[in-house]
Amino acid sequence: MRTRMLALTSAVCGAALLGAAALPASASGSSSGSAQEPEAGAGAGVVTAAQLLAEVRACSRISKGRYRTDSGSAKATVPVCGTRDAVFWKADMDIDCDGRKTRACNRKNDPYFLPETAFQSSRGEPLDSAALPHVVVPGPSKVWDYRKSGLTGGSVVAVVYRDRVRYGVIGDTGPTGIIGEASYAMAKTLGIDPDPSTGGAESGVTYIAFKNSRISPIESRARAQSRGAALAREFVGR
Repeated sequence: MRTRMLALTSAVCGAALLGAAALPASASGSSSGSAQEPEAGAGAGVVTAAQLLAEVRACSRISKGRYRTDSGSAKATVPVCGTRDAVFWKADMDIDCDGRKTRACNRKNDPYFLPETAFQSSRGEPLDSAALPHVVVPGPSKVWDYRKSGLTGGSVVAVVYRDRVRYGVIGDTGPTGIIGEASYAMAKTLGIDPDPSTGGAESGVTYIAFKNSRISPIESRARAQSRGAALAREFVGR
């Protein structure tokens, strides 16, 4: 897998968003690792990967242009598409290990490691990318501004890879011209190699972000799972 390349300008942009985009504190004080999300398996009311993918076959493009999947990509090929209830894109998955320093995510394991995330936990701390399944959206630009699509830190996201569906939140922002990145924890729960230097998926990942769906606290995996499952059922009309 190609290594994730972060431009200095994108890093500064992400840091600048910290103060403005930080989520308010929650009285629950939930920890990102305190509640494990249930596996998305067969059962009544469970939305499958095939059902979600059927809803995003056609793209009504909302971005003014397209995104590259990596800094070294020759062409920008990925549009951001929209429906009444969601925004989606189909890309690769690079691994985001930024945020709280852990055994899995640190400068030794990830040469582009940053000790911060654009959005913070309910305790005002960087998110734990090794424990919290989250997705990275491109920083606001003329191509697309996620904020104008009803999205923010904590917005619920469904990520589809092969026959797996996993739920998480928007937890960080990245370079303005690149799309297709998610946290170490999100990759791991999808069965994708989470190594920030050599892991990830070359293609075949679909990201579906539900509009106006922010949960609090942002680090609650249980809330992301339950809200995501409910939103997915509505999205496919079940």
